[in-house]
Amino acid sequence: MTGLAQPPLAEVAVIGGSGLYELISGGRSVDVSTPYGRPSEAITVGQVDGRRVAFLPRHGADHRFPPHRINYRANLWALRTLGVRQVLAPCAVGSLTPALTPGTLVLPDQLVDRTSGRADSYFDDGAVHVSFADPYCPNGRSTVASAARAVGLDPVVGATMVVVQGPRFSTRAESQWYARQGWQLINMTGHPEAVLARELELCYTPIALVTDLDAGIDAADAVSHTEVLRIFAANVELLRKVLHHAVPAMPDPVDCPCGRGHEGVPLPITLP
Repeated sequence: MTGLAQPPLAEVAVIGGSGLYELISGGRSVDVSTPYGRPSEAITVGQVDGRRVAFLPRHGADHRFPPHRINYRANLWALRTLGVRQVLAPCAVGSLTPALTPGTLVLPDQLVDRTSGRADSYFDDGAVHVSFADPYCPNGRSTVASAARAVGLDPVVGATMVVVQGPRFSTRAESQWYARQGWQLINMTGHPEAVLARELELCYTPIALVTDLDAGIDAADAVSHTEVLRIFAANVELLRKVLHHAVPAMPDPVDCPCGRGHEGVPLPITLP
């Protein structure tokens, strides 16, 4: 499938992991080809409370792609091809402060990139400088915060998330250095996902679930892959509830500044 579907097959996308497939009712699988190769998986398109939604497993259905091998450019391009204009992005994060304990839901408002070697732009030719001062959608963040409160959660609204290369976890010294900068969360997939969404003029809202205290914060232990998956799985039902409330409530993106990232700037690519 190439080109923009008319009418759009989906308005809102959820990029997430296993346990969230049940979010969509009556879904069908859609294969999308892109100039950047294949996305992580075929995209499931269906409805949540009457809203057309696309679901894409970030790491693939069998979790075969580690963070540094995800084809982020193909993933975002494929979603935009289907008509998506708003992206909700649940993700697992470590905490860089004892105040944010495992199980806490956080809606970040800032990002720090510490990755390397990832394809992080669609603009390989020409000088195009996209505004990224505020990397996440303010309207999406507000909507998800209200949705979380509606299901009895008290989300933390506003935090800085540092994105590291992975797939290894941080050393204690690295973790302590990140914390000293005043950053609160650590993650491996938030970049370049967010900046690619901005280049495609998509509203992008991360929904961060704290799964662990990072190595420099938890002096008695260290982060383990098994524990991260366990905590995420234990909270996936709550995430589904938040998404069920947030998806139908997502506001019309027409007036959102995220959709005007290229105003007055000539594009060296054709957006789908």
